[in-house]
Amino acid sequence: MVTHFFYDITHFDGSFFVTAKHLLFKPGFLSKEYMLGRRKKYLHPVRMYVFTSAVFFLIFFSFLNPGGSFKTNLHDPLTPAQRKKIIADLMLEMKTDTARALKEQLRVLDDTGRVITAFDLIKIQGRPGFTILNLTGAPDKFHSVREYDSLQKTLPADSRDNWLLRTLKKKEIGLNEKYGSDPETALKKFADGFLHKLPYLLFISLPLFALFLKLLYVRHRQYYYADHAIFSIHHYVFSFLLLLAVFIAGDLSGKAIPVFFNTLVVIFLLYGAWYLYKAMRNYFGQRRFKTFVKFLLLNLLGFISLVLLFILFVIFSVFGL
Repeated sequence: MVTHFFYDITHFDGSFFVTAKHLLFKPGFLSKEYMLGRRKKYLHPVRMYVFTSAVFFLIFFSFLNPGGSFKTNLHDPLTPAQRKKIIADLMLEMKTDTARALKEQLRVLDDTGRVITAFDLIKIQGRPGFTILNLTGAPDKFHSVREYDSLQKTLPADSRDNWLLRTLKKKEIGLNEKYGSDPETALKKFADGFLHKLPYLLFISLPLFALFLKLLYVRHRQYYYADHAIFSIHHYVFSFLLLLAVFIAGDLSGKAIPVFFNTLVVIFLLYGAWYLYKAMRNYFGQRRFKTFVKFLLLNLLGFISLVLLFILFVIFSVFGL
């Protein structure tokens, strides 16, 4: 793949456009041609994937600025409803904790003539007030990892947190200590780290997609896993090109003729859904009903796998802060 990438960058192959035309408007055609051995006049699927994904993410990160969508509202004035809820939470917390910071927050919130933001409350608190990962409850009860470790040592062995819980809590506390007074920086670093892991997430999901196809068509012994992988690569390349069109149209809708470009986005998405069904029917040659059922199952399995991979990559991104 590395070899193909450098070759495509230095020797742009004119067959890309011929291949792209068949890929975009003839669902399943290229995969069928590859399986039948008619490959010479088309761009190799792996080269097509590497080149298209490189162009997609280059445009995605350079021009569409996805990181700009990750913003916090910590500096926005609190609404009366938000103030009321925070006051109720503080009153409840003060039943077990009478810290001076809580009383000061309550005093400031009661002053309705004063504009206050969530960031002001964090500064008043005088301790970590933000966590980007909150899987175990309220990590801000501990001011440091040392304090948490000390408490654990005082507990009986069977009452202490297990290894996984300790790891998560220590990370939470560490994030509070590091970014408690500057959550915007944490969010920016997290967004940047996660977005730049997207190519890896999609690359890992590709063989899973091929595996789901193999399971759905397990009785079709003439199709090897490699045949399903070729179909998956072509579908991913099509998805890159389609998403690129969707993102560009969506970006243009905010600048001119929103009705036209928003309609175009809907058409592209509907075409993408129909395309996969039609590609499966043309490639595997089954009846419409069977193909439609397998189309639904494939989308369900693909969605579940992407959600699990998404969660996994989110955790990796958090632990990379």
